[in-house]
Amino acid sequence: MEHAVSTDPQADTAAAEDPATPEAEPSAAAEAEADPAADDDRTATDGAEPDGSGTAEPAAAEDGTGPVAAHGEAGDGDPGAAPPVSGRGGEGESPAGPASEADLGTGPAPTDDAAGSEAEAGSGADAEAGAGPEGTAEPAAEAQAAPALSEAQAELAAQKIERERIARRKAEREAPVEAGAKLSGKAADLLAAVRAVESGAKPSAVYFDEAPAAPRRPAPAPAAPRPAAPAPTAAAAPSADAVEGVRAVLARGGAPEALAAPAAAALGEDAAGQLTENPWRLLSLPAVRPAQADGFARALLGPGAGPGDERRTAVLVGWLLAQAGLKGHTALEAPVLEKALAQYGVPVPAEALEQAVGEGSVLVFQEPLGPPAGEDTEDAEQPVRVLVGLEGAAMAEESLADGLARLAAGPFGDAARWERAAGSAPSPSAAELIRAVADHGLVTHTGGEAARAEPAALATAARELGLRVCVAAHAPGGGPDPVTVAGLLSGAEGPGRDADGQFALDLLVVLDAPQLDVETAAALVECVPDGARLVLSGDPGVLGSAGAGRVFADVLAARTCPQLVSRTPDPGPLGELVSGIGIGELNQVDAPGKEVVIVPVKDAGEAVHRAVQLVAESVPRAFGIPADTVQVITPGHGGPAGTRALNAALKERLNPGPGRFGGFDPGDRVVHVPSAGRALAARVVSADAEGLHLDRAGERIVVPKELVESRVRHGWAVTAHQAVGTRWPAVVVVLPGDAAQALSRDWVYTAFGRGERHLSVVHGVDQALPHAVAEVPAKPRTTRLTGLLTALATAGAQPR
Repeated sequence: MEHAVSTDPQADTAAAEDPATPEAEPSAAAEAEADPAADDDRTATDGAEPDGSGTAEPAAAEDGTGPVAAHGEAGDGDPGAAPPVSGRGGEGESPAGPASEADLGTGPAPTDDAAGSEAEAGSGADAEAGAGPEGTAEPAAEAQAAPALSEAQAELAAQKIERERIARRKAEREAPVEAGAKLSGKAADLLAAVRAVESGAKPSAVYFDEAPAAPRRPAPAPAAPRPAAPAPTAAAAPSADAVEGVRAVLARGGAPEALAAPAAAALGEDAAGQLTENPWRLLSLPAVRPAQADGFARALLGPGAGPGDERRTAVLVGWLLAQAGLKGHTALEAPVLEKALAQYGVPVPAEALEQAVGEGSVLVFQEPLGPPAGEDTEDAEQPVRVLVGLEGAAMAEESLADGLARLAAGPFGDAARWERAAGSAPSPSAAELIRAVADHGLVTHTGGEAARAEPAALATAARELGLRVCVAAHAPGGGPDPVTVAGLLSGAEGPGRDADGQFALDLLVVLDAPQLDVETAAALVECVPDGARLVLSGDPGVLGSAGAGRVFADVLAARTCPQLVSRTPDPGPLGELVSGIGIGELNQVDAPGKEVVIVPVKDAGEAVHRAVQLVAESVPRAFGIPADTVQVITPGHGGPAGTRALNAALKERLNPGPGRFGGFDPGDRVVHVPSAGRALAARVVSADAEGLHLDRAGERIVVPKELVESRVRHGWAVTAHQAVGTRWPAVVVVLPGDAAQALSRDWVYTAFGRGERHLSVVHGVDQALPHAVAEVPAKPRTTRLTGLLTALATAGAQPR
């Protein structure tokens, strides 16, 4: 064994992913983490891994001889190439990454989207199923041991409230043009802007929105007693008649009848009529791909169901944007979207996009790109990009920008008391943070693991000043307070709320801020009252959010609030190694205490064997760390050294048993996924008629038996997205040779940074590791938040 890492990168470089560039499909074994929350790859049949042959084809071919082909009349493009908005999406601080990494154009579609979005790469034979952060069904809530609301139910209720707020914002917009009508007004202007930008012509000034007005701060309302948490409104199950009607339509189109209930739930009581009128609405189901919907449409409509059918193109625009959302994008540039439409056989993509805008199914925006060319002339040309997005992400992003600007705008006093608190801070960086918060309502703070002490010092100082403070982290145990962001939003943790539904606090510190997606961040900021302060703290080098957006990075890029960069380095050999990775260098580090150990392996089988040996024997013997506190991290769920294979081997060694409770035994380490994007460590206690009983840090949780398959996974081995926000005494990172394509700098940075005392790297990727660190940055995401914040700050600075 060695104590150093090779630093010779390969000569070739890997550019940041362009969402318009198709990407070759990686092997199944090299699949990257497809789900930041779970490795749910079950199909509707038996939980078998989707491998291309296991995906149910929704429709027969036109001649009735078999399932829909990969290509069809609709022209889905080459099955080996993804459409322009597909690709790995970005595991990092730029698109989701986090979000689903499934190939938009090829491979089987996930059929169980309840476990969360697939966030770390991985289309192909072993693509992981999962719901994306946008446009997918809300997960069902788990039953708790007590009759009180479950955390997942309460979180869904809080998200419903935020959606209602966003809906009110949506109602303020102009009503959409009726389908088929000629565009007029702003929609027509913006579509004309698309054409002008593409042709290189100068866009008219009419295309540009006026600068948004700076938000005004109303006088804070007096605090009111905390109301009871809102009761969640469960989505009504479709009626038996609705399901039966859909089943009949599916049968006529040659689609599996198993899709009847999901289709009725997704489309409502009139689902049968909708599918009859527009068979492409079947794409509302995560299990369905365009080629399958095309075959279904041909079976119902006949040869006239061509690729240019307006019903098809309208649905396809929304589907492509939803797929982009799974990869972290909140919008797409119009030319990128048109290129994707062309790859799916749409004859005139520009007209299809115009139709979608006219129907109001998508929104179109323009965003300035830098200062106008030739500012000294009145007719200076303003470079812009035209973006298209779905209403949900667009409204959440605008609501978030308004909320952040609202918090940043207010005056703050009592500087003398804050200065005294800064004088007694435990470090210079903590003192700087305290001083910044004294005078500002919105502050960002960046740093590594050691820097987390600085927000903790700020919270202590604020409490000593008599302020109501809450520190919320992404995962349990991630901060000084036992509060998570999800628990805070659900009302299960943290302070109460006033009569207006806002948090009863004066300072909110959010740790692990890179894990905030736009919808979560919008809901959080909406609940912070006027006059309160918000601190977003995190490490910009880690993997980004599972949901759409890049909130923390966008706020940093906008530079509209104080940005504190910690000067506290992470200590020891592990800190030195991870710090180097953060700047693209895989350095040799001196590890006299064997803090870093490299274990070379030749193949996946040896990688699994060595990983089990390290967890069960070597690490406990050398460091006195119990095997139950050693965590294994690997790039993907599938393949011979993915999480499933590793968990099977680790269970056999550490807690063998027949798996009598749906594959689990008492004592098994598991990952519980109460909602999309969340992965919580737990341990199996027992099972009965109610479901599987888990213990999570002393809290008893009951997962109903019908949800066990989609909500619970063995947890000795996890993906880096599942591990983010949590640290363990020792970590074993397994890098099998076929995982090279899944590696990137932010993935390596995250995985290697999860160990507190020891890191073992089971290394089978040769020069792919230094190459990924030096040459493969996080994947970019297309978002609007930076531009929105900049515009609001500019408007606020203008004299009234």
